[in-house]
Amino acid sequence: MKPIKKVVLAYSGGLDTSVILRWLIETYKCEVVAWCADVGQAEELSGLDKKAKDTGAVQYVQMDLRESFVKDFVFPALRANAIYEGEYLLGTSLARPCIIEGMMKTVRETGADAISHGATGKGNDQVRFELGAMFFDPEVRVIAPWREWSIKSRTDCIDYAKKHGIPITASAEKPYSMDRNLLHLSFEGGVLEDPWNEPPKDMFILSKDPTDAPNEPEYLEIGFEKGNPVSINGQSYGPAMLLGRMNEIAGRHGVGRVDICESRYVGMKSRGVYETPGGTVLHKAHRAMESITLDREQIRLRDSLIPEYSTLVYRGFWFAPERVMLQGMFDQIQEVVTGTVRLKLYKGNVTIVGRKSPYTLYREDFVTFERDEVYDQRDATGFIRLTGLRLRLDALRDRAKKQ
Repeated sequence: MKPIKKVVLAYSGGLDTSVILRWLIETYKCEVVAWCADVGQAEELSGLDKKAKDTGAVQYVQMDLRESFVKDFVFPALRANAIYEGEYLLGTSLARPCIIEGMMKTVRETGADAISHGATGKGNDQVRFELGAMFFDPEVRVIAPWREWSIKSRTDCIDYAKKHGIPITASAEKPYSMDRNLLHLSFEGGVLEDPWNEPPKDMFILSKDPTDAPNEPEYLEIGFEKGNPVSINGQSYGPAMLLGRMNEIAGRHGVGRVDICESRYVGMKSRGVYETPGGTVLHKAHRAMESITLDREQIRLRDSLIPEYSTLVYRGFWFAPERVMLQGMFDQIQEVVTGTVRLKLYKGNVTIVGRKSPYTLYREDFVTFERDEVYDQRDATGFIRLTGLRLRLDALRDRAKKQ
């Protein structure tokens, strides 16, 4: 196997990847390209170029993937109503395939011999990164420091950084990690490792504490075209801008906080605290839009497959043929998911208060309790008798067995 001369490192500028950058140089005697994806971290990207080069990187590459992240990853998952274990809207899971797709472009452009990442050997991200990399390069070489080095903890990382003069923001007293993108902000580790501990009130960034949110509700209307949100209160937005605007609106009302113990792919339980303000509203609005545009059996069959789709995404199989197959089926029924949903936001709650569509299946002339000319209620007699035929046959059989 040829020696590794150049590595592209998925670099965030945080504790782990800052230490890894220096460790790669010292351990492999190689050049390191610090590669960073802009998926909506906002101010977290400030100063990373200088920090990476000061730590030893020969090159810093930052790729703006915000529009692609929302359009090609978040919106497809939204059309699928993807949600893991009933609560998690997959913010980190969706960002990883977007990031690795961009990262592998830089690998090809720089002629790098390998890639590296800061995912631990206990988590999901190692799987997500490496499965994605294999899709783009079946022979890719991966350096996963957390599975190789002698560093065993975040505290060890902090000590290593101090020893090598690497500037960091984490501390032994507050070592929980954060991962931010346009869809969400996640927190894990540190004080959160005890699932009995309530998250610190000052930890949250994207959303107000619901108890401190405005005392008056806010109404808004979200427009959909073929399952994708396209407007807020009649104003059209591109995908990234729309999600960013929704985060602002929902965040000030304390919407989208989730505290869960989820099932990691490697087998253990993990406590994660998430802020997903805009995504929470869009998820609920999308389901409301579907409720008047999709047939009952379409919804029933599709909903039975949501856990499978969501698990595939969570476990890193975004590029797998079965996820692509499910996406195609889900997207086919989205052709009529067009219209407007009206919602009310109030102190952490999202309430649907209206929906309309040019493709609605809701017919007031059929469902009215007033006199109508389109539905003969006597038809229900035969419908019920045929629907219950198998139950009657079961009962007759059981009666015969007792005689």
